Amino acid sequence: MPGKHQHFQEPEVGCCGKYFLFSFNIVFWVLGALFLAIGLWAWGEKGVLSNISALTDLGGLDPVWLFVVVGGVMSVLGFAGCIGALRENTFLLKFFSVFLGLIFFLELTTGILAFVFKDWIRDQLNLFINNNVKAYRDDIDLQNLIDFAQEYWSCCGARGPNDWNLNIYFNCTDLNPSRERCGVPFSCCVRDPAEDVLNTQCGYDIRLKLELEQQGSIHTKGCVGQFEKWLQDNLIIVAGVFVGIALLQIFGICLAQNLVSDIKAVKANWNPPLPQRPRL
Repeated sequence: MPGKHQHFQEPEVGCCGKYFLFSFNIVFWVLGALFLAIGLWAWGEKGVLSNISALTDLGGLDPVWLFVVVGGVMSVLGFAGCIGALRENTFLLKFFSVFLGLIFFLELTTGILAFVFKDWIRDQLNLFINNNVKAYRDDIDLQNLIDFAQEYWSCCGARGPNDWNLNIYFNCTDLNPSRERCGVPFSCCVRDPAEDVLNTQCGYDIRLKLELEQQGSIHTKGCVGQFEKWLQDNLIIVAGVFVGIALLQIFGICLAQNLVSDIKAVKANWNPPLPQRPRL
């Protein structure tokens, strides 16, 4: 209509999505850097940074690896998402979404394989725990991790207390001069609520007794079975946590891809196509 002007709204980058992605990832980035710093500090205290070959000397799992790997992944993801959103960098945003999508795919694949090959996973878990039982005294962090697991799940060894025969300090061979011979770590003991001071020698010589006598002093169930029971008892909580993490990852991927689309639309508007000349 005459006297009225039509206004065309140019494409814009959504501020809400941009700054939400930035805020979320800056927290992620800081946490990742903190985990990584803790891991490197722990390795520095144990002398690993000055002797890298020490990483292969430990027969079991070094728990510090978890801090280093998780912290490194979180730092990379947080940096890409944070800087990509703030600077509207499509390369970093695409890297963030692809990397996050890859992690989601690996988690999904692992969950499916764990459900399909339950028996094989159980055997591998038994093997993993027994390898760590062998290296119990080799690393203080591993020792603390095993003690925590045995206390938390009220268990001892992978299948039972006799798994501690795999450790050179606890085995029952006649050639073993250790005072801990035929014993178990204190974390296998049934704690007396009336005790104010932890008795670290409660597992000494306990496996020289009959199994019925052991039951009043130590936990006789294996950690693999107790872990499976804990999963069944807390199935809803565990499933809820995994679903929540998965939804958060999908939301992050969608948000990053939506931001990439907005940035591309804005850039395309900067260079509009040239008008074609009329043919004579």
